[in-house]
Amino acid sequence: MMEKQQVLQKITDRQAVVGILGLGYVGLPLMLRYAEVGFPVLGFDVDSKKIDAINAKKSYIHHIPTSVMAQLPDNAATLDFSRVKEADILVICVPTPLDKHRDPDLSYVVNTMESMAPHLRKGQLISLESTTYPGTTEEEIVSRVVARGFEVGKDIFVAYSPEREDPANENFNTKTIPKVCGGHTENCLQVAKAFYEQGIDQVVPVSSTRAAEMTKLLENIHRAVNIGLVNEMKIVADRMDIDIHEVISAAATKPFGFTAYYPGPGLGGHCIPIDPFYLTWKAKEYGLHTRFIELAGQINRNMPQFVIEKISLGLNQMGKAINGSRILILGMSYKKNVDDTRESPSLEITHMLNQLSAKVYYSDPYFPTFDTEKFGIHLESNKTVELTKENIASYDMVVLLTDHKDYNYPEIFEYASLIVDSRGKFPRHPKVIKA
Repeated sequence: MMEKQQVLQKITDRQAVVGILGLGYVGLPLMLRYAEVGFPVLGFDVDSKKIDAINAKKSYIHHIPTSVMAQLPDNAATLDFSRVKEADILVICVPTPLDKHRDPDLSYVVNTMESMAPHLRKGQLISLESTTYPGTTEEEIVSRVVARGFEVGKDIFVAYSPEREDPANENFNTKTIPKVCGGHTENCLQVAKAFYEQGIDQVVPVSSTRAAEMTKLLENIHRAVNIGLVNEMKIVADRMDIDIHEVISAAATKPFGFTAYYPGPGLGGHCIPIDPFYLTWKAKEYGLHTRFIELAGQINRNMPQFVIEKISLGLNQMGKAINGSRILILGMSYKKNVDDTRESPSLEITHMLNQLSAKVYYSDPYFPTFDTEKFGIHLESNKTVELTKENIASYDMVVLLTDHKDYNYPEIFEYASLIVDSRGKFPRHPKVIKA
């Protein structure tokens, strides 16, 4: 086991070159973490803008300050995948979205492996972190390694360790979030565990890559199903003229058996709206239909329409139609305090308002300008609206979709003509419509 001992020694001595493939919300924090603890790091991406920013020591993610980029070595990122051979550790952190049929799209993983494969060498660890269905590591990573003539567990080591990043979470970070890890063989697990223990406080080993893949899906499906439940409860409570946020706060005082989940305008981000479909798709291969999961997904996907109905109701009470009304959207990102629009319900709601001929504006401190062409939506201005008293009062309606901490909620409440509140930030009042 010469290769295993050599890579373990390099890891222990922190001389192993850590290659990160995919430098987004997962890859960049991981790269920074291993640079922080003294490993030589090398980042790979197909986006030249990210490469240029890293090599200029500038952050392109809002919650990561540029000041921490200084710990990266010079020329720490590259477009050249032939340099994969320089890395001892290869961590794949690329997107795993859905295609237009809402089936898993593994093209980023496959393309990354195809780019890496000619440059693999003995003694490397390949760890996939992208969220995916059970069996992906075996089918897409191991198979390609074997096809190059390597013996997995002896020549090259393969593991799956799902990312658990939560951007802008002030309580947890890459270092402190426990890391689940499964290896294709016992040797693979030992090497991967040794690597992750150098940068993460707690590593949680599991018996296989498939168990690790399923762990990640369970975590996110658990959230998706419970959010679906509370979204359905919100609709019932709304019909009964009960404030669901008051109910959740009261229920959360129970010290056991209840976990608070909060409703919203729909699910966003790369994980929660997407991951359940990875399992439902794979389950069909085994003749199973995940009805409970699919029902929760259906409820969550219907929430933007519920918000539109509330917008229409509110304007109608003022004797106005959506057509031609000036509507200010608060928040374009999928969650508060981040500059991330992946799967954001704000985009879908804006698109729906476009179809109804509303005049839509936005205010979001994390997006001074907004690329409407990229997202296929129309805004009356691609610049964020400054929330002055005069500006707030000038709109027919303000719609809160993302509850950033930067907003002055009392001032918005005082000066807005009408508010649709999908996040429970405003008090019950005749001019506030809960959505």
